[in-house]
Amino acid sequence: MTQPIQQVKAEFFKALAHPARIRVLELLVEGERSVGELAEEVGLESSHLSQQLGVLRRANLVRTRKEGSTVIYSLADRRLAKVLQLSREILLTYLTDTADLFSETHR
Repeated sequence: MTQPIQQVKAEFFKALAHPARIRVLELLVEGERSVGELAEEVGLESSHLSQQLGVLRRANLVRTRKEGSTVIYSLADRRLAKVLQLSREILLTYLTDTADLFSETHR
C-alpha cells in the first residue's frame, strides 16, 4: 500500500528536524566529507554523530562510499542544497519581519 504524499513529506521533514542533521547536510552541500571530518566540523561525539547520520541514511538524504576503511558521505540529491537555501531565506525573512515589528511596537 502506498502512503499519502503528505505522510511521505512529513517523514522527509522529520529527517531534517535536528540541528546536527541540518549542519551535516550544509557541510555536504560544499562537498563530500569523511565521518572524521564531519565529527570535527559538527562538533559531536562520534556515537551521537553516527545516530544522526543513520537517520539521514535511512531517509535516503545521504549516500556513503568506502575508501579503504574510511566512510565518505555525500548528498543523495543535489536539490537538497536548494531546500536548505530556500529554508534559510524564508527564516531570514521571518526573523527580519519579526524584528521590524518588535522595533515598531517599542518606539
